[in-house]
Formats: sequence, C-alpha cells, structure tokens
Amino acid sequence: MNIACKSFAKATALCLLPLLLAQSAHAARLKDIASVKGVRENILIGYGVVVGLKGSGDSGADVTGQSLNRLFGKLGLDVQQNAAIKSKNAAAVIVTAKLPPFARTGNKIDVSVSSIGDASSLEGGVLLVTPLRAGDQNVYAVAQGPVSLGSVADGTTKNFPTVGRVVSGATIEKDVETNFSGKKSFRLSLHNPDFTTSARVAVTINGELGGKFASARDSGTIDVVVPFNYEGNTVELLSVLENMNVNVDSRAKVVLNERTGTVVMGDRVTLSAVAISHGDLTIQVQGAPAGSKGQSIAEIKAATSVSDLVKSLNALGVQPKDLTAIFQTLRETGALQADLEIL
Repeated sequence: MNIACKSFAKATALCLLPLLLAQSAHAARLKDIASVKGVRENILIGYGVVVGLKGSGDSGADVTGQSLNRLFGKLGLDVQQNAAIKSKNAAAVIVTAKLPPFARTGNKIDVSVSSIGDASSLEGGVLLVTPLRAGDQNVYAVAQGPVSLGSVADGTTKNFPTVGRVVSGATIEKDVETNFSGKKSFRLSLHNPDFTTSARVAVTINGELGGKFASARDSGTIDVVVPFNYEGNTVELLSVLENMNVNVDSRAKVVLNERTGTVVMGDRVTLSAVAISHGDLTIQVQGAPAGSKGQSIAEIKAATSVSDLVKSLNALGVQPKDLTAIFQTLRETGALQADLEIL
C-alpha cells in the first residue's frame, strides 16, 4: 500500500470514528430498555399490630382494641368477646411488601409499616406476626420484627414517625409457580415504546441467533421464539440476549418544569425559522422577519437546538413562567420540532 492509500485509510478511519462513537453513545443493553412479560414484582399487603410503644400508640379502642382482643383469644387468654381493650402502647398498621419474581420459600424481603390510627409514633415498636396476601388472596409471606424509622442527617429527628420499615422482616412461605426454563417463546416489552427501537431489537436478536426468531409486534413488543438448541434452557438464551447492545431511538421531546425553571431536552430537538415577541423580549431565529426595534433581541440560527434557545433566554433573564409561554407558543406554531411536556 502506498503512502497516499495509507493516508486515505487513516483519514477514512478518523472520519468513521465519530460515527461509531455516535452510535455507541446511544447504545444500551437490552436488559436496560426492555423486560420479559410476566417477570415482575407482585404487591403483598396485610393488616397488623405494632406493640411495645412508649405511650405513642392509638388512643381509640375500635380497630386496635378488636385486634388485641382477637389476639388474646388465640393465645388462650380468657377475654370477653366484646370487651374494649385500650392500650396506647399498641398501634394498628398496614403492612406492604414487594414479592420479587422467582422468589422461593424461605427468602427474606423488606416490609413497610404504616400507621392507620392516631398513633403519634411507631418508634421502638415491634410488628407482631402478620400474614401478607397477594391479589389472589393467598398468603405468600409472613412478617414480624422491630420497626425502624430512620432519621435525618443530624441523627435525631425522625422524618415520618408513623411510617417505618422492617428490614428482612418477612419470610416467603409460598413459591410463585413458574416454569420459565421450559418456555417455547416469550415476549419482550420496551420500557419506552418506539417503532424504530422495536425493529432494531428484532434485527439485533435475529443477527445474534442466526435466523428469524424475533419479530416486532408493535412499537413496544417483540416476540421471540426459542431456537431448538436453547429448548429447555431459556435462562441461558436470555442471559445472551439481555447483554446485547441496541441503538435506542426516541421521539424528540422537551420537558419543562415551570416551578423550578428546569428544561430537559433530547439531542434531536430543533427549531424552525421563527420570530418570538414576548413582553419586552423579541427573539429572531435567522430566516424569519425582523422583530420590533428598541427591544431586547437574541438572534438564533434556523434549525438550531433548543439548548441554544434556552441559553439565549437565560442570558436575557427570562423567568420560568415566560419559558412556559414561549415553548407553548413555539409548539403551537410548529416551530418546535419536538413534543412538549410541562410539569
């Protein structure tokens, strides 16, 4: 190869490098942009009683008193059925937890404890045995243990004294029956549906597996058929697929928080030629008619990014409420080539 060819090859490589970097900058692992349908957490809920409080429990005797009455009866104590038991050292609580996918009997999970009465604090309390049920009304875990409230930076002030956690406080008592490894097919769901990304995922999977095994059903769904060499071993197949890199695409979007004045945008957001007049402010994007004389003017090139517009607006001291009005008008006139979301 002569020197000219070497120089050309070197120049070509340097020209291609930004393109490769641009693609990798938008690439993400499949496991970070999609999930397998059916593989998700399940919510558990139960009703319990926290005892051992230092006079900070419920003052009433309705729900808490009935619970203590029923508890004493199960423990063999002779308590009248309609007797009202009052104790400010106890509090009625709702207990919630998340059952992880593929959880097995004996695994430990954290639980959240929230007071439902007029207790002022759950500090120092202990949650009594509490069955936790799922939507099918079956008991999948049992919770018990000391309640931890946590504190702010100074280590003394409690953030919410009527809400606490029991770390590893629930034991799973029932398996969630699944036969995932024996699946013949499965479905992937994109966290942010997009037709381009969905098609790219299908193409990438087919390239990895060497055949037509994946098909994009819609903007957020990809169906995958398990190849014969992975039959009975879907877990290994997914371990391969979820680590594949996919170039993610998305719609151009601007998100504006009116209360804080924060503007977040993607790199594909652009502006068409337009002139904006808002109060004493006039903004002219090059290619549009000139604005009024004697006003503050910021010129922005046509097809520029919203980032440049925001910088110009900030330089002129535009307030958050003005940003909202300006962006809404840009969107209505079609000059803003992006979706607009205002928080």
